[in-house]
Amino acid sequence: MAGALGGAAVLSTGCSGDKDVSSTGHGAGMGHRKGLADAPVPQTPALAKYVDPLPTPMTAIPDPSVYPGADYYELTMRPGTWSFHRDLKPATVWGYWAKNPRDPHKAIGMGYLGPTISVNRDRPTVVKYRNELPTTHLFQFVIDAIRKGNPELTPMAPPPYKTKPPFPPNVNVWNVVHQHGGFTPPQSDGMPLHSFSPDGIHAESYTTLDPSRVKPNEAICAYTNHELSSMLWYHDHGMGMTSVNVYAGLAGLYLIRDPADERLGLPRGEFEVPIILQDRTFHPDGSLAYTMTQREGEDTPVVNGKAYPFLAVEPRRYRLRILNASNERFWRLRFETPRDVLPQPTLPFWLIGTDGGFRAPLQMLNLISPAERYDLIVDFGKMPMGTNITLTNYHAPVHFPGMPGMGPVISEIMQFQVTKPLSGGADKTTPPKKLQLPAVPPIEPEPDTRRREWVTYQHKLFGTMTFNAVPFMEPSQDFIKAGSSEIWEYINPNHDAHPMHVHLINFQVLNRQPIDAAAYQADYEEWLDGGRKPEGRPVLANYLTGPPIPPDPDEARSYKDTFKSYPETVTRIITQAFSPPTATIASIPGSGTEFPATYVHHCHLLEHEDDDLMRPWTIVDHDGDEHDAGHSK
Repeated sequence: MAGALGGAAVLSTGCSGDKDVSSTGHGAGMGHRKGLADAPVPQTPALAKYVDPLPTPMTAIPDPSVYPGADYYELTMRPGTWSFHRDLKPATVWGYWAKNPRDPHKAIGMGYLGPTISVNRDRPTVVKYRNELPTTHLFQFVIDAIRKGNPELTPMAPPPYKTKPPFPPNVNVWNVVHQHGGFTPPQSDGMPLHSFSPDGIHAESYTTLDPSRVKPNEAICAYTNHELSSMLWYHDHGMGMTSVNVYAGLAGLYLIRDPADERLGLPRGEFEVPIILQDRTFHPDGSLAYTMTQREGEDTPVVNGKAYPFLAVEPRRYRLRILNASNERFWRLRFETPRDVLPQPTLPFWLIGTDGGFRAPLQMLNLISPAERYDLIVDFGKMPMGTNITLTNYHAPVHFPGMPGMGPVISEIMQFQVTKPLSGGADKTTPPKKLQLPAVPPIEPEPDTRRREWVTYQHKLFGTMTFNAVPFMEPSQDFIKAGSSEIWEYINPNHDAHPMHVHLINFQVLNRQPIDAAAYQADYEEWLDGGRKPEGRPVLANYLTGPPIPPDPDEARSYKDTFKSYPETVTRIITQAFSPPTATIASIPGSGTEFPATYVHHCHLLEHEDDDLMRPWTIVDHDGDEHDAGHSK
């Protein structure tokens, strides 16, 4: 997009003209970072660390009386104020507020972010979303730059396609809510072209359930909640401005609960802690500064809306439900203790779940990319009273693998302070090594499993990135048979990793292989220039430079909806069956999936998503015609 951002450069190809990229440009930080770089980059004033307690987002209260057999919520997007730190004045922010069926005069929210929606598995949810935001954006300078066609901020179509504006000239703010990780019919999926503005202007594919109950600035969605026990999230997906909308505060947690989990012996109640990781920059007056038109990432860690917070804990096990809700920043987490407390100055932690739910416990240290979720167990039980454990960001630049000096370094995030006495006697939760968690069976490819290629393509340095050199606004060219499973091969010739998110489905990372990125890029360019004839498309197997690499330990035997497409690599995922929910939800006519059903996938570096690294794909029924544009094999 819009706004910015980061992208790795294409590799040097030796081609002539504006496609040639100097080999001196390493790529990390060589994306669209120059768009509005003339002004000085704002810097957050020095802040005292660990002086604000960690907030916990409130939980929305459902109304079961509106739609029989379903829980109903009303969430309103509106501006407010929020103090990110004791020493900063309150900032203007955007957030979601939930109607309180028990007290209509006391909406549930905190101004920034949104309340947590906690549901029981398989009980449907219906949500009415209302847009009461201003019609001028909180970061209007970004919207203005895109509208003026700034080539480093505006999605520019590669030849032979024509560039189309991402939003109309009379819209500065529009929004739509995506349930990230949800098993959802397309009309409730919250895709970018479903956007609607505060004054009732609709994007071309705007849709709503139960239209007699909505005003022009509203939309109703219905969710099946058929997912496994897991932590999803909801966030803005407005066409062309997702990055700045989420940056302003439009994100929240969505928990799928299963009563069977109570038998697992996991920490519960106050010992299950949501951790929403973000990075933000602040002006001296406390207001939000959006700097990703000038650099990668922001300079201050924000957790659940507080900069450098602390959490007072008991000496016992805690369950941390971590969401990376940053626009671009990767995090590598470590729990550091004082050096005289443990033989090694780090506290072990255990991964027990990822995006799609539980997995076998794994002691770990790893990266978490934007939109990924980690379900962790951390044991403070052997920590002496008064011990401070600091959650740090260990050798992790904004992008991965990154390049020194391309974005602000954040080394400390928050602190856990063992200052509360152990309550309720001994810790009766199950130690991580003894947890009996639901197994994740591997998704096995069949001999005839179809493969589909997605190339991360950048036509020009500092320019737009696309999948397969096709703009997002072009109609779907990839048609998938309902009920089938596929292997998707993400070919990334760039120098940076991209977190890729596929709507609707869970999948597993199958493997990765290194590629001769420069040769592939050069031949791909030649193929594009030659008219994209299917028979001349570069054959991936000819560019592989090493054997398949197994999934990262945190990915193995895990259900995922977001994964890291590593640089100069092909990453293969294998999907569960493409079988969207077709049954009516909550007795609402037209709430189930009808074929053909179109969804999207995209990079979850939000600035890349806005800048066109996103494409639709379509599920057709078993008897439907299948068309293809050479993206599969």
